[in-house]
Amino acid sequence: MIHHVWLFFGIAAVVIVVPGPDTALVTKNAVLHGRGAALGTAFGVETGLAVWTVASAIGVASLVRASDTAFTLLKLIGAAYLVWLGVQAIRAARRGGTHSDPQSSRKAPLDGRGGFRQGLISDLANPKIGAFFTGLLPQFAGPGHSVLLPFLVLGGLFVLMTVVWLCAYAMVAAKASNLLRRRRVSAAIDGLSGAILIGFGIRLALERR
Repeated sequence: MIHHVWLFFGIAAVVIVVPGPDTALVTKNAVLHGRGAALGTAFGVETGLAVWTVASAIGVASLVRASDTAFTLLKLIGAAYLVWLGVQAIRAARRGGTHSDPQSSRKAPLDGRGGFRQGLISDLANPKIGAFFTGLLPQFAGPGHSVLLPFLVLGGLFVLMTVVWLCAYAMVAAKASNLLRRRRVSAAIDGLSGAILIGFGIRLALERR
């Protein structure tokens, strides 16, 4: 029913480890807002991946992939959201860093739920993930069988691997947060992460299928 699962495991590992928008978002929230926000972001990303897995299994992702209008609309929404997050980070850098003003930090903290929301929206609004699943998973599903179970198994494996990687990554980044929250360092990280997120947003907007 499922062919070459070890090959899939290797390909998935490379895709997961290579930095992308999700990694940039987790990094920013880990360093600037702490472990809770980082783990919330990671689990938001995983929830989005789980939704794309189910959508791929039941054919919804294929419809998005086949429709130029739906694909482009979802892509632009995702790109705009990444750019918006990037602009917010750059504005915080110009104010001297996210944690330079304790009062402003208390007014608008990013907790686990806020991080979860950011990770979920970022992942769901990226149609490239749906295209990835619908392009990759069929190659490992045996011919002559329903794709529902193989897609769910392989997609679940991908989600599980991503959970382990992003949560471990978030914990390591969060441990460095005390040093990296210093005013100048925080401002530099805000500016750099903002520029990276804007870059990923522009790249997503300009990419073709």
